[in-house]
Amino acid sequence: MKSLAVAVFASLLSLVAFAAPANADVVAYLVNVTVRPGYNFPNADAAIGYGNTICDRVAAKMSYAQLVDQVKADFNTADYYQGAYLINQAVNELCPAQIWQLRQSAAGYTLPA
Repeated sequence: MKSLAVAVFASLLSLVAFAAPANADVVAYLVNVTVRPGYNFPNADAAIGYGNTICDRVAAKMSYAQLVDQVKADFNTADYYQGAYLINQAVNELCPAQIWQLRQSAAGYTLPA
């Protein structure tokens, strides 16, 4: 029985050791938001700074509806997809630890009529 417990513990330990951590990927974020038209960031620092403000808003538990509306207002667009795309890129690439919070906030969200 003891050897079984040791084997199970060793298996679990190896799974934890090889699990990939959620790391930020600034380069992927920059490629995705500077190649896509409509954002027109003046430089990489501005794009990263804006993405980090999205991360801060998600961490502060701003509602998804408010977040989308804020991004749309910041870029002077009525295009929901443009706002949602930037939010998705920022959270997935700059602050992946906030993915769960964003999902919780977006649960039940429907596009305004």
